[in-house]
Amino acid sequence: MHPYQNPVIPGYHPDPSIVRVGEDFYLVTSTFEFFPGVPIYHSKNLVNWELIGHCLTDDAQLPLSRARNSGGIFAPTIRYHDGMFYMVTTNIDNGGNFVVHTDDIRGKWSKPAWIDHQGIDPSLLFDGDTVYYCATHFRDGRAAIVLYEINPVTGELLTPARVISHGAGGKFPEAPHLYKIGGYFYLMMAEGGTEYGHMETIFRSKDPYGPYKPCPHNPILSHRDAMGSPVQATGHADLVEDARGNWWMVFLGIRPFEHAMLHNLGRETFLAPVAFDREGWPVVAGGGRVALSMSGPLPFAPMPVCFDFFDDFKGMVFKPEWSFVRNPLRDRYCLTGNGLCLHAGEESLDDRHPTALMVRQQGFFAHAEADLMLDDLPEGGMAGIVAYYNTDYHYAACVSRLNGRLYARLSKAVHDIRAQGDGIALDEAQALSLRVVADKQRYAFYCKAGGDWLPLGSGSSAGLCTEGTMTMTFTGTHLGIFAARRARVSVTRFSLRYLTPQKDEALFSEK
Repeated sequence: MHPYQNPVIPGYHPDPSIVRVGEDFYLVTSTFEFFPGVPIYHSKNLVNWELIGHCLTDDAQLPLSRARNSGGIFAPTIRYHDGMFYMVTTNIDNGGNFVVHTDDIRGKWSKPAWIDHQGIDPSLLFDGDTVYYCATHFRDGRAAIVLYEINPVTGELLTPARVISHGAGGKFPEAPHLYKIGGYFYLMMAEGGTEYGHMETIFRSKDPYGPYKPCPHNPILSHRDAMGSPVQATGHADLVEDARGNWWMVFLGIRPFEHAMLHNLGRETFLAPVAFDREGWPVVAGGGRVALSMSGPLPFAPMPVCFDFFDDFKGMVFKPEWSFVRNPLRDRYCLTGNGLCLHAGEESLDDRHPTALMVRQQGFFAHAEADLMLDDLPEGGMAGIVAYYNTDYHYAACVSRLNGRLYARLSKAVHDIRAQGDGIALDEAQALSLRVVADKQRYAFYCKAGGDWLPLGSGSSAGLCTEGTMTMTFTGTHLGIFAARRARVSVTRFSLRYLTPQKDEALFSEK
């Protein structure tokens, strides 16, 4: 048995799906309106995950121009069969369900093969020469799980849809996965909504089309009645068997703030061991609840984990950790080999395609810095460092030109409110640095232009939380850099460290 820490992939990594090939595990998650789409992680031990690429890297694979906040790519499923990887998902705002494939998990994926099905959360099961496709659907006014047979390369549905379940009575039966284990077809799904009532249920049948018998101890995973737990909203799970015959579940969960049902890091990827009881039903983590510190028969011992990130932009391609909001306007970004040039148009962080690139915030206690050169900052132009949830919720330390003067100031967007601090007047020095320090209460911003770090103000962490948004959202906070309103700047460094308040007391006392 090996101890490990949850979440195994922290920060905004929802709706995990997993597959094993030999002793290698591959995992994908949702990306919604962010580009590139559907990150691919690799692990040998289920705890240490390396980002090795994305399934959707071209605009033709991932059109997001019409994606609303938390639209775009919904839950993916990854599967492997006969030398080929398949990933099936939904672009909720452009085209619906589709499948892509590749024989090189680290290489290029195919163009989308569109699937004529209205629903979300598609999944595949390969059973000999038959490939089953299951997903959500509404039939006769009720939410249901339907099953087809499919050609996984072309996306052609080969049989009519058949309803196989309405769930165990929870709202929104969704995220179905079908497995064939020990002579049974197991149908596992999420119910209760992806918020604090989330849960995972399972059913089985000798026939893939049912009838399906519910597990007598459903839900097999849920924290809906564990309101004191630091882990909440668990569900949307996938099962995998390791090479030693041990079973595991990956699933999403959230880590809310203490004394507040709010979370800002997004839905994260968790791991739990699974055992089958004498009747052949899965038991998750010994009873269906999980913890931040757990243990299990991992395939290999876990190694120390560090989620810090650094980029000096000396390469000619973007590191895979960077994300853009929707499809990037590529003429706004230029890697020169000695830095990154951002050349904004009229757009700002409020717009659908901001000139910005960001990485997921993966811990509550974070310290990010950026070094900028002001190549051209016209009247009204701005650039800086940002804590970003979506177009309506973001905080930024920005350098801007107003009435011919250069200022550093804090900008806030919350709901339909836009506010800027008084700011600090700067000399016309071209080089400067910006910083954000985050904890569970606030994001504090600073500027340095040749002297000491100067505080610009702070924004409450609650302003970047999923529960407080104007519309239903599913994402998490990113930290990154941006330019706006025709600003042209060069970025020579971006660093992100995750802190321990006890060890980094001086940084938090600055706030």
